[in-house]
Amino acid sequence: MPFEIWRGIWIPFIGTTLGAACVFFMRRALGNAVQRALTGFAAGVMTAASVWSLLIPAMEQSAHLEGWAFLPAFIGFWLGILFLLVLDRLIPHLHRNDQQPEGIKSGLQKTTLLTFAVALHNLPEGMAVGAIYAGWLSGETNVALSGALALSIGIAIQNFPEGAIISMPLRAEGLSKGRSFLYGMLSGIVEPAGAILTLMLAGFITPVLPYALSFAAGAMIYVVVEELIPEMSAGEHSNLGTIFFALGFSVMMALDVALG
Repeated sequence: MPFEIWRGIWIPFIGTTLGAACVFFMRRALGNAVQRALTGFAAGVMTAASVWSLLIPAMEQSAHLEGWAFLPAFIGFWLGILFLLVLDRLIPHLHRNDQQPEGIKSGLQKTTLLTFAVALHNLPEGMAVGAIYAGWLSGETNVALSGALALSIGIAIQNFPEGAIISMPLRAEGLSKGRSFLYGMLSGIVEPAGAILTLMLAGFITPVLPYALSFAAGAMIYVVVEELIPEMSAGEHSNLGTIFFALGFSVMMALDVALG
């Protein structure tokens, strides 16, 4: 596997790890306003990446279908939505502002459930990175290496605050700094794993690429709507989450267009 792909796969994980490391330098948990802003930023990045980095390239690769060029993207998008819906129902996890765990009932500790929630969120991001690098590796798409790198960097940027969002509350729950960091870091390990699996599937079967790209987009949009938007809007009414959603969206859009 070329070095450029290995680098792109691990960049988002490095962002999560650096964010989790904030537990060693920050004494207090992130305030609700800060968490709301960071969640909104992450939602904006993921939405923009779904459109510019995944759905548009998927339709461009299907241009030979002419009026039906949208069909592979449409099918892949819905498969991604349904895939995350199934995982959401099966995997036990607990969202940050919730008291009641979701998924199959289990006796897992709260810290583990919180980590699973972030891991579930990170999986589609890893799939997105794997799909776009598979597109570049095939040489038969309009995906440029710089565009794939832009997606990796954009996800890494929004992963930094996510790493802090998981490790800081765990520290506040009474865990040691080392264990809080470890849980935060491990929540991001599903990203390179998801990227490698997607590369293995899509990298060798070029006709699958439009479906793989849009599948990752659907999975990310599910996370945005089901998890991130409710979290950034929870509690007292505020426009803060919306403003940072727009900021994240515009940053990812600019990265993709400038580097793509």
